[in-house]
Amino acid sequence: MLRKWLRRRLFSYPTKYYFVVLVFSLITFSVLRIHQKPEFVSVRHLELAGENPSSDVNCTKVLQGDVNEIQKVKLEILTVKFKKLTDSFIKRRKYIVEPLSKEEAEFPIAYSIVVHHKIEMLDGLLRAIYMPQNFYCVHADKKSQDSYLAAVMGIASCFSNVFVASPSESVVYASGSWVQAELNCMKDFCTMRANWKYLINLCGMDFPIKTNLGNVRKLKLLMGENSLETERMPSSEEERRKKRSEVINGNAYFVVSREYVGYVLQNEKIQKFMEWAQDTYSPDEYLWATIQRIPEVRGSRPASHKYDLSDMHAVARFVKWQYFEGDVSKGAPYPLCGGVLVRSVCIFGAGDLNWMLRKHHLSANKFDMNIDLFAIQCLEEHLRHKALETLKH
Repeated sequence: MLRKWLRRRLFSYPTKYYFVVLVFSLITFSVLRIHQKPEFVSVRHLELAGENPSSDVNCTKVLQGDVNEIQKVKLEILTVKFKKLTDSFIKRRKYIVEPLSKEEAEFPIAYSIVVHHKIEMLDGLLRAIYMPQNFYCVHADKKSQDSYLAAVMGIASCFSNVFVASPSESVVYASGSWVQAELNCMKDFCTMRANWKYLINLCGMDFPIKTNLGNVRKLKLLMGENSLETERMPSSEEERRKKRSEVINGNAYFVVSREYVGYVLQNEKIQKFMEWAQDTYSPDEYLWATIQRIPEVRGSRPASHKYDLSDMHAVARFVKWQYFEGDVSKGAPYPLCGGVLVRSVCIFGAGDLNWMLRKHHLSANKFDMNIDLFAIQCLEEHLRHKALETLKH
């Protein structure tokens, strides 16, 4: 009975019609699928580009061999390492984490370091000058790549006595921005409750040529005086003297006492002088030198030209200029550059080290890992061995 009823229902006209349409549709769909050109579903969501939102590395540029992008990759790698491996970074890079002597512990030094690229150079420089009792202000150019700035912050975060200058300036060559970068670090140092004795300023292509103990003993010999180039303005710069008669020639680098720094930041006369200097060409080449000849400044030198101090007599920095290099036996101040000359300045090579290490300067400029890695390696090995040698006696 039930079977007859089902047969009537299934083969009734409306049901038969729907059944035929369904079968025809299935056959048509199958034929079309067989002969249709294969189509894939959207795969955009499967792309890996942009998977890591914290990284801005462009892999397309990397594969095309873009030099700047490859450099960014190197910085990114260092940044990640610094963020994740602070303790192991200090151990792996063999930073000295305890004062090597009572004499050094009782004479802390402040360093300001102005940098804008080559994070490996900053790491190498900091390791060479680092001591836990010292203090370090790193000014990173505001224009630097984000990955570089992050790497600088990463290094600084590993140490309680290393910090990044606040605020950061956009440093432009021969402008007042370099001076402002130094002033920012000076202000940061003066707000610290730390009894540092002297401030030494460096840049990213400097390297020490004395151990920390060697620096301490050199600074003690200054007996509170400052040491920086400060001499009469050469005839080629006479235009500056016409605008301001008291301007004295010098350079951007200095070794100055804490009292000098405090006076620079607080004295109204000096503040006005610095405001005027901001709008002049390369104020760093005369500003510090001129302040050094103001009688009221602690550790200054008398204004008389008899007290002029050249860059070779000041301890702040040793630099080889192409104009003066030559045969020392015939009167040249230093021998020919053993590395490469770039814009008339010697980028030191390994052949420069023997002569350089006999000079009284605290550091030298310029070094570059991309030009002579071994000059830096051999110099750092020598200084570390010399520093540790004192512990054996």
